[in-house]
Amino acid sequence: MDADIDGWSLPQLLEHLAEVTGWQVFVEPGTSLKAPVSVKFSNLAPAEALGRMLGGLSFAVLPQANASAKLFVFRTSVADATQAVRPPGAAKAKPIADELVLLRKPGSKADAEELAKRLGAKVVGRVAEAGAYRLKFDNADTTRQALEVLNGNADFNVDYNYALPRPVMADALAASSMLPFTLKPDASAPAGQLIVGLVDQPVQRNTPYREFLLPGIAVAGDATPGDVSPTHGTSMFETVLRGLSSTQDKSTTTSVRVLPVDVYGNDATTSTFNVARGIVEAINAGATVVNLSLGSTGDSQLLHNIITQGAARGVLFIAAAGNEPTTAATYPAAYPEVLAVTAGTRDGQLASYANRGAFVDVVAPGSSVVYFGGNAYLVNGTSASTAFVTGLAAGLKSETGASAAALTDKLKGLLAAPKSTGN
Repeated sequence: MDADIDGWSLPQLLEHLAEVTGWQVFVEPGTSLKAPVSVKFSNLAPAEALGRMLGGLSFAVLPQANASAKLFVFRTSVADATQAVRPPGAAKAKPIADELVLLRKPGSKADAEELAKRLGAKVVGRVAEAGAYRLKFDNADTTRQALEVLNGNADFNVDYNYALPRPVMADALAASSMLPFTLKPDASAPAGQLIVGLVDQPVQRNTPYREFLLPGIAVAGDATPGDVSPTHGTSMFETVLRGLSSTQDKSTTTSVRVLPVDVYGNDATTSTFNVARGIVEAINAGATVVNLSLGSTGDSQLLHNIITQGAARGVLFIAAAGNEPTTAATYPAAYPEVLAVTAGTRDGQLASYANRGAFVDVVAPGSSVVYFGGNAYLVNGTSASTAFVTGLAAGLKSETGASAAALTDKLKGLLAAPKSTGN
C-alpha cells in the first residue's frame, strides 16, 4: 500500500479505503480518531499500512473466497463493527453502460429485433409478459447515441438496466449448537400448495432441508455453486424455513414449498432485467409470496412494472431495505407494492448498519444461523431479516388463507419499525 494523507478524518479515510481497495468496510458506530490522519509511506504490507493510518484503533481483515475482503475497524470487539462504509460517489446506482431496455407501448406491433439492428444492438433477453427487450451495444458511446434516437419513439419506451451486486456470503462459525427445527413437509398435501419464490442465487441441493425445495429455475445460465459453503440463496432458504417454523406452534408439518429462482448464475452481479425475469418465472410457476433479499439504488421501470402486475394478481412481495444506515431508497424494497424489511436488534431498535428510510415497513432480526455440510454459518443483514419475514408470511398465509393486503397489515402490526431520524 502507498499513502500520502494530510488531516483526514476517520470517515474520510475509511471511504477512500473502500474505494481504492474494493473491500467491504465496517466500523464500530461512534468510533473516531484521537487526531486527524497525516501519514506518508509507500510499498507497505496492508497490516502495517492500516496500523499507521488507524492509529490506536483495532482492525481485522477477513478474506472472502468469492467476494471482496471485509475490513472491520473497532475499539473493543470485531463483533461491534457493524456500520457499513459507503465509498465516495456510491450514493446512486449507475446504469449498465452498454445496455438499454425497450418497453413496448400499448398497441405497438413494431419489430424490436429490427429496431435493435438499426441501433447497432443485439436483443439478448426478453420478458414477453412485459413487452420488454434487453439490448446489448458494442460500447457506451453507441448506447448514448441510441438513447438519443429512442427518446420520443412512438413504439417503445426506453429504460436502463442496473447491476445488482452478488449478496454477502455467510461467515463460518467455529462452533454452534444446533437450533431446534422439527417442521416436516406434509406428504399428504400437494407439493407446493403454497409456493414461496426465492429470487436469489441458487440453492444447493445438499442443504439438510432439501425436502422443502421444488425444482429450481435459472434465468442467468446454469450455476456451479459447489458444496464447500452455503450460497446466499441457500442461507436465505434456510432462514425462510426458520420464519415459517416460528408460526407453526401446534402443527409439525407444512404444505409450504420453496421455489429457488437463480438470477445470478456464475456471475458476480445480476441485473434488474434478470430479477424481473426471475419474478415472472416464479409467478408463472405458482408463487404467491416472493422473497427478494437483494437490491440497489437503481430504479428500474421494468422491475416496477412486473411487481405492479404481480401485486394486482395477489402476489406478496417482500424485499430487503439495504445494509447502509441511510434513508436512501433501495429498490425493489422502496416500491409501494413491496413490503420493505430492515434489520433490528434484540431490544427492538434498528441495527446500526440498517437502512431506516421512510419506505421501510417492518423490522425483523438481522442475523440467522444456517447449517450446511455439517457446519454452522452466520449471515447478517436485511437479507436475513427479509427471508425471516417471508417465512412468517408464508406460515400465516398457509394457516389462514389471508390475502397479500391482509398479510401486509398483519405484519406491519407485528413488526412495526421504530421511527428513526437517520440520514
